Amino acid sequence: MASPSLNRFFGGPPAWVLVRLVLLSIVIGVIFSVLGIHPVDLIDNLQRALERIWEMGFDAVKEALGYFVLGAMVVFPIWLVLRAFKVIGRRGGA
Repeated sequence: MASPSLNRFFGGPPAWVLVRLVLLSIVIGVIFSVLGIHPVDLIDNLQRALERIWEMGFDAVKEALGYFVLGAMVVFPIWLVLRAFKVIGRRGGA
């Protein structure tokens, strides 16, 4: 019998999770085979995507980082204020 922390990590009994993963892998393998998708194709597509990112000079990464900073300037202060109100509310109600 597996420990509760091991069950929590796997999302259930490890043996049952392994059985489900094997069955799901077979189903997905059949679907990919019917669609004509093979492991080599997936690796080639990943390699081409990484090459395109490299050729763009990481402009896309820099642009995404800019979006993150812009959003974080709004999201983090709001989150901090909401957390502060939640803590104050717990102290006042207790």
